[in-house]
Formats: sequence, C-alpha cells, structure tokens
Amino acid sequence: MRTTRVTVAALAVATALALTPCGGETAKNTGTVTQITGQKKAGAATVLDRPFDKPELVLTDTTGKPWNLREQTKGRPTLIYFGYTNCPDVCPLTMSNIAVAKKALPQADRDKLQVVFVTTDPERDTPDSLGAWLRAQDPSFTGLTGDFATIQAAARSLGIGIEAPKKEADGSVVSMHGAQVIAFSPKTDEGYVLYGEGTTVDDYTKDLPKIVKGENP
Repeated sequence: MRTTRVTVAALAVATALALTPCGGETAKNTGTVTQITGQKKAGAATVLDRPFDKPELVLTDTTGKPWNLREQTKGRPTLIYFGYTNCPDVCPLTMSNIAVAKKALPQADRDKLQVVFVTTDPERDTPDSLGAWLRAQDPSFTGLTGDFATIQAAARSLGIGIEAPKKEADGSVVSMHGAQVIAFSPKTDEGYVLYGEGTTVDDYTKDLPKIVKGENP
C-alpha cells in the first residue's frame, strides 16, 4: 500500500516543519506548522485518523466575487493548496501534477472534483492574474485571494504554515509556505488525507479515484 495512517499519538509528537521558499533554500519555521512524525511513511498519501475541519473561509475568486469555501465545496471531493503564482518551481509543479492526474479520471469524476488554490501572495495575485495563471493549468481550478491574515489563519488551521512575502536583496519577492495538499472527503467534508511536495503525477493518478469517492487511498 502507498498509505500511511497517522495516529493521535503521532500528532502529539509533531515537530516543526520546514517551509518552502519557492526557488530558494529550505528554511525552518518557528512553530506555525507541524510535521506528523513517529510513523514510517509508506507512500505519497498520509491518512489522518484525526481529520481537519474545513476552514470557515470567505475570499475573492478569480471573477472578483466572494467565494465561501465551506458552502461551495460542501459534499464535494476537494483538494486545497496554498501557494503563489510567481513561484518558479513547487507551486506550478504541484498544480500541473494534479491537473494531469485529473484528466485521467472519468468525466463524471472530473466534474465532481474541486481543486482550490489559495494564494499566499495576495498583494500580487489579483483575481485577474490568478485566473490567468490557473487557466493555463486547468480552467476548472478555483483560485482565491484576499486578506493575508485571513489566508494565514485558514492555512494554520490545517497545519500549514505561511509567512508574509518578503523582498530579497536582489529585488525578488519570496513567499514562504508549506507545500502540502489536503484532500477533503465528500462524505464528511473533513480533510483526511495529506500529500507532500514530493507527490508525483502517478501518485495522484492512483489516488484520485478513491479521493473522489471519499475512500482511503
């Protein structure tokens, strides 16, 4: 099996997880996000025995309209990722991997699956720019932007740390963020599966049919 089941005990011994500065070196977080430890990872999927509640999050979608995460993903299999469009590596690769894997699903399952990309760089990721970037990945993906503090709180509620974008000495802007994808079940609306940045197209292709049904991958 390519699944790790995480126990409550493992959650209790969580340690600080490195954030990913897209295009830069990995840096340690100071405790805003946790890594589940204490079990050997058997594959891409980490199945949580204590799922995450879906955040109460209302942001702006790529059409400029309010978008309520809980209401508009209720009863639907949903993948959520926090990243930014100017990221040169991890973010586009993650979205591309999901987009390719989604195409392998039957049309009925493709229609059910909701993929939500929440920007960690809302100052630069306007609805228009975010929409253009996501359309190049998959036009069905939902992009959300808004107040950074609101986005950061929602991410932290899912165990994902993000920091406000910072300008480097060379003028580039780096957004530090956790690179996890959280899968929410259509049966419970809870986030019950976690994927790390090393998850491949093949991993998603194998797991998405079960995620759509709310089953363990």
